[in-house]
Formats: sequence, structure tokens, C-alpha cells
Amino acid sequence: MRGHYRVFADKKSTTGGSVRFCVNLMNNPSIIAIECHIVMQHETGSLMDILADFLLRLVGQFQSPSLAFLIGGFLMAAFGSKLQIPDSIYQFCVFMLLMRIGLNGGMEIREANLTEMILPAIATMGIGAGIVLLGIFSLGRLPGIVRADAIATAGLFGAVSASTLGAAMAFLEEEGMTYEAWVPALYPFMDIPALVLAIVLAGLNKSRDGAADRVSPWQIIKESLQGAALSALILGLALGLLTRPDRVFETFYDPLFRGLLSVLMLIMGMEAWQRLHELRRVAQWYAVYALVAPITHGLIAFGIGYLIHLAMGFSPGGVVLLAVLAASSSDISGPPTLRAGIPEANPSAYIGASTSVGTPVAIGLCIPLFIALAQVVF
Repeated sequence: MRGHYRVFADKKSTTGGSVRFCVNLMNNPSIIAIECHIVMQHETGSLMDILADFLLRLVGQFQSPSLAFLIGGFLMAAFGSKLQIPDSIYQFCVFMLLMRIGLNGGMEIREANLTEMILPAIATMGIGAGIVLLGIFSLGRLPGIVRADAIATAGLFGAVSASTLGAAMAFLEEEGMTYEAWVPALYPFMDIPALVLAIVLAGLNKSRDGAADRVSPWQIIKESLQGAALSALILGLALGLLTRPDRVFETFYDPLFRGLLSVLMLIMGMEAWQRLHELRRVAQWYAVYALVAPITHGLIAFGIGYLIHLAMGFSPGGVVLLAVLAASSSDISGPPTLRAGIPEANPSAYIGASTSVGTPVAIGLCIPLFIALAQVVF
């Protein structure tokens, strides 16, 4: 073939080899076909290597202690264990985790450039509202689904789980993946808009049926801020921002973080099994939605976070936490707020879907998935 073609470029492949690109000077189709086949073989090998690397990283995430406690609690309840952990301990664990998150975030925000938070905060609000609208559009159109129940379910999945956020932070620390310390402070920017929008839309839905009560968005915001989860988070942020709690943080809150998180995961695993019985009493579409929604919401948020990364250097860990916020569903502030704001909705539908399926999927599948995806993408 000498004289029929010349080399014009060598390109290194991700597999460590090289692909030699040639131009056929005699315009011989057989030579062009051979060259294209070589290029396609190398590209296919590269994609397979990336996929294999992603799957290995994903499997590795399932060895996390946090996930092990969640699965352990689920299995204990499934085998009829009589172990019971008082609700007061659950509330204490949540309070301690949120105080730790808030204190750390407040101390870091004190030293940070607050203008860096503007774009992520706006995006977070849009994601929370978008999840509610997407849930109503998809779940609300399925057969056998009551409109009010669909709105409440979408609102709960648009709101944020403090325990899922804490688990994600523990996962990231185990992987050594850094993130901006103010990212957990995005919690209320997603939580409040989702709950407000859901309750307002439920009120509009009732008005069409002629049984509407006056809905005050400000009252909903007030009740959300007074909820246990946001109150603890905001208190921690204020103390970290306005005072010097470094010693109490380092000697008390930070060392207890992983231990309390493991207890919380154990409780949530047990509750997930117990809530399955409630979910069986309503349409099976709720289980399907609760399985698919966290992954879908998280991937959308991951894509938006990646765009913010390109625009302003948002960290890979920050992108993962944003995706986890979107994948989670509220387990503390959301249920009582929705019970008060949408009393006509069936709690077995939206709480059962969130607790028995949504939260385990968010913690057990979405967190490892997003971390492995970030390790491949960034």
C-alpha cells in the first residue's frame, strides 16, 4: 500500500495505546474501511473501560458502614426482631447531625465568598419546584391515583431528608471527596419552595372542586422554618457564623457524627420495612414512583450541578450533594407540614412511598451511584 496513503495524526487512546489516522491519497474505499474499523475498535475499548471503571466504583460504594446499618435495620425488622429504639433517640440523633452540619457550614461560610452561593442557591430552588411539578405531571396522571395524594407525594419528594444528607456527607468523607462547606446550607432553598408549591397547588386543586380553604404561602414558610429539622440547621448555621464554636465542634459534635449516623440508619432501615405494609394498602404506582423518582431527580440535579461546575468551578463533591438533595425525600419537616397543609391527602400514600422505598433508594443506590459517576466524570 506504500504510496497510497500518508499519516497525518496520532491520537492517544484512554486505554494507553494509540490510534493512527490516515488519509487515502488514492481514495481507496477498502483502505478507508480498514482505518475506520481500527478507530471504532479503540473507541469501543475506551467506552468499555470507562463503564467497567464506573461499575467497580459503584460496587465499592456498597461497602460503606452507613449503608450496612441501613440494610441491617431492614433485615432485622424483616426477620421479626423485637428491637425497638425510642423515637426520642431518633429525634436526638437528627438534632445532633443537623447541628453538626449547621455549625460546620456556618464556620466555613464565615470565611467564604458568599457570592459563590448565589447561582447554586437559585438552581436549588428551581430544582425543588421542578421536582414537584414533574411529580404531579407524572404520578398524577396514572390510573387510580388521587390528585391530592399525588401532589402531597410530589411535595415530599421535592423536600429534603436531613438523614440522607448526613449519610451523603459521610460517604464523601470516606472517599476523600471535598465539597464547599456551605453546600449543606442549600437544604432550605430546596425544602421550603417544594413544600410551599405543593400546598399552594393542592389549594388550587380544591378550589376547582369548590371546597377551597384560603392558603397562605407565608404561613407555610413559617411552619417550615419552625419545624425541627430546619430549626436545628438554622441554629447551627447562626452559631457557626456569629460565634466561635470551634472547640465544642471538634470535641463533641464532630466525633459523634458517624456513630449517631449509624444509629439513625439502623432506625430508618427498620422503619422502611414497617412502612411497606402501609404502602400495600394504596396503589402500587406509588412504589414505582418512589423507586424511579430519586434516581431521576438526582440525575437531573447532577446535570445542573455539572453546568454550574463548568460556569463557576462548583466542586465534584458539591455536585454530588446537590444531586443527593434532589434524590432525597423529607422524613422530618415534610410529613407534618403536608398533613397540616393538605389534610385531604392520604399519609399512607406519600409517607409510605417516601419512607419504605424512596429513602432506602436514595441512600442505598443514589449516593453510591452519584459518587461513582462523579469519580468518572470529573
